[in-house]
Amino acid sequence: MKKTLSKPVLLASLLCTVAIAQAQETPAPVTPPAPELTVLPPPAAWEPPPLEPFTATYQALYKGKEAGDATMRVTHTGGDQWRVDMQVVGRHGFASVLGLNLEQSTVFEKQGTTYVPLSQATVRKGLFLGKKVTGTYDWKAGTAQWLGDLKKERTQPIPLQPGDQSALLINLAIMRDARPGQQMHYRYVDVGRVRQHDYQAAPETENIQVGELSYNALRVFRTNGGNDETILWIANGVPTPVRILQREDGQDRIDLRLIEYQGV
Repeated sequence: MKKTLSKPVLLASLLCTVAIAQAQETPAPVTPPAPELTVLPPPAAWEPPPLEPFTATYQALYKGKEAGDATMRVTHTGGDQWRVDMQVVGRHGFASVLGLNLEQSTVFEKQGTTYVPLSQATVRKGLFLGKKVTGTYDWKAGTAQWLGDLKKERTQPIPLQPGDQSALLINLAIMRDARPGQQMHYRYVDVGRVRQHDYQAAPETENIQVGELSYNALRVFRTNGGNDETILWIANGVPTPVRILQREDGQDRIDLRLIEYQGV
């Protein structure tokens, strides 16, 4: 006995047949190949610069305005003895009147990886601001003492501790010690004062524009300066900070930006 499909059943059967036929005729969608991954080279390992003679020239800004220039110089004076000098010269506006004429120097010994200060001098020039101070770090006696244009209490002997640094030596010590994420602690003994200086390096480097040059630099900042901030940017392969910024009460005060440097 022959069976006849009712219209609804016949229509459903035809739709199913058409769908199957279309499925058979339509090729399966082609999955596009995954894009090739670009393998970036690993970041360069941080390499502190060796202590070597150099001369670096900086553009000096005072409160955001061009004020003059600065020179930092490291010289090897023989044996284990070295000297670091910084000279800041105000050439525009009231920079010189306000005391942006400063010469500092520290004679030190390199003992292994440690920088040991031996003597320090500061000369400041400006209207009503002339000052000359000299200091000696007597490690045999275990004291440091400054003489010159200072208050009486700042001419008293200061007991020394291993690792004590002058202001300029802290800059060199940071160049030696800084690593991404590193904390650094120094005891500042300079111009008759003793202070603890604590610094923190950023976890990663950042791009910083200094004049016409761009550096991938590590930012290092003082964490216990209160309203007085000190920020340095240092770059692989450069023996001196590419920028040194001092701020007071949240405002830029002295800003040194590297123009050029060369080995001596």
